[in-house]
Amino acid sequence: MKGRKVIINKDNLSFPEKSLILVDEKDNIIGYEAKKRCHQGEGLLHRAFSIFILNDKKQLLIQKRSNKKTLWPLYWSNTVCSHPFQGEKIEVSAKRRLKEELGLETRVKYVFKFQYKARFGEIGVEHEICYVFMGIGDGNIRPNIKEVAEWEYIDLETLNNNIAMQSNKYTPWFKLEWERIQKEGYIKIIRS
Repeated sequence: MKGRKVIINKDNLSFPEKSLILVDEKDNIIGYEAKKRCHQGEGLLHRAFSIFILNDKKQLLIQKRSNKKTLWPLYWSNTVCSHPFQGEKIEVSAKRRLKEELGLETRVKYVFKFQYKARFGEIGVEHEICYVFMGIGDGNIRPNIKEVAEWEYIDLETLNNNIAMQSNKYTPWFKLEWERIQKEGYIKIIRS
């Protein structure tokens, strides 16, 4: 893939011991637990978010997850995905994480949420109610080397072809979210 950039930020910001927000099936807060514990065994249902940033050329900013990630290392995924911490509003968390992972500051708009569960072999599981945000941005990308292995802006047709031909190179939540974003026309909505 072309468009890869040199990674300069070296701080590790995954925070494995931070408390995540545990929720029930209706997204009501039921408690808090360390991030590491939330992803073990069958996983504890918790809040998460995904961000999709498009540029003015109608390309999506995607990243390849660092090889330091416990779950889905070196898989391509959406612009940013993470979790709000205990006491943190999800919109604030999304903007914080966009800046921490990619050095990017831009407005994001909530578009939908959904629940999913995906297992990464015997290593761990994602069990989340995930809030999906979209935005427009062309800023100076400064990725964190411990979070992001590679990144690029990719045109949507090429991305769809890549996912169709090499689905196993992409994170499960990214594929689910991207399918819904296209099906429900969120790209047109966010660009208007």
